[in-house]
Amino acid sequence: MNSLDSLYQQVILDHAKARHGDRDLPDADASHFERNPTCGDEITVSVRLEPGTDRIAGLAWQGDGCSISMASASVLTDMAVGRTVPELLTLTEAFRTMMRSRGVGEPDEDVLEDLVAFHGVSKFVMRVKCGMLAWVAAEAAVREASAAR
Repeated sequence: MNSLDSLYQQVILDHAKARHGDRDLPDADASHFERNPTCGDEITVSVRLEPGTDRIAGLAWQGDGCSISMASASVLTDMAVGRTVPELLTLTEAFRTMMRSRGVGEPDEDVLEDLVAFHGVSKFVMRVKCGMLAWVAAEAAVREASAAR
């Protein structure tokens, strides 16, 4: 393992241990539950939009699963708050593209920021859903919150 892979592995482990956003969001505009039947990971992502806008004012999640899924949810929390719904959907699609790459190519760190740590996960097809679980739930929650406006 090279030093960059080691650094990325450490980012995932750090987020899995210190789970940012792992809490209830009682004033959420929408929540969405996702489950990975292959490994049993479960997560509910809740989102609150700023009144009268499509800007994400709050995002929280509750769930249980492997280090990859919990770390991905933690990074999601850090990256979602303050973005608009379209910005988050664009970021989600960029992350999805990287996760489907099977480790080929170089991810754009300017776009993906800490999500590049999951590039190595994309080499393991069975773990891709673990990394995407929170993002799929967030995608559905922000779409629901936007539609209700």
